Amino acid sequence: MITDKEKPLTPDLKAIERLADEISRANVSSLILVHGGGSFGHPFAERYNLRGGYVESSQILGFSQTHLAMTLLNSWVMEALITHNIPAVEVHPSSCAVTTAGRITTMDLKPLKKMLKMGFVPVLYGDPVLDSKQGFAILSGDQIVSSLAIKLGACRIVMGADVDGLYTSDPKTDSSAQLIEHVTLEELKSLKHKIQGSKATDVTGGMLGKMEEVTLAIEEGIETVVVNATKSGRVYTALTGKKVIGTVLSKG
Repeated sequence: MITDKEKPLTPDLKAIERLADEISRANVSSLILVHGGGSFGHPFAERYNLRGGYVESSQILGFSQTHLAMTLLNSWVMEALITHNIPAVEVHPSSCAVTTAGRITTMDLKPLKKMLKMGFVPVLYGDPVLDSKQGFAILSGDQIVSSLAIKLGACRIVMGADVDGLYTSDPKTDSSAQLIEHVTLEELKSLKHKIQGSKATDVTGGMLGKMEEVTLAIEEGIETVVVNATKSGRVYTALTGKKVIGTVLSKG
């Protein structure tokens, strides 16, 4: 949503500006922001095959290039947020998190807790990180969201997507697809099996990976709202707790 996925290293400055404005107007207290990699991190991570861990020495430079690409994207995000009077502070996952086989095992939360207490807005993103088993791994923003929500006791998660929410089928290829406004944990599990078995790996616009991660937070009773971040006002409405076009996911 914040990059042009067809053009490597190309931010969507208009979208970043609009979302920063919506976040500013929502004026949410104790807020943490997490963004993905889009056309910045993914091309490098794929080129150097970082997802599978360390295999040979050229990947070390690839790790650095992927991280640099993510910091470049993050700089555009940070500038927009601060311009809209949001006291944002970037937190680099590669400097504070360690995974084991791609799953977070340690993450220093003390700085985050202090930032929140003082009124700052921590900003994290998907990033290559060191891994105790495979050397390094790609840590997705979705896994960061779920992990932080659980460990910091979040009351709510708002996830931005490029579709309105979860659908009965892929809305990009099936005109009869219907938006599902509310999904319980049990319904989500059956829906994921349906998605997994389809020909498209992400039948709701890259939603499968997000749902795999957010299930962990929902199991802890953290309500999650999925909205279309490409549509003006949707993120603002969700952040203010008002009814919004999207999908609400809850434990029961």
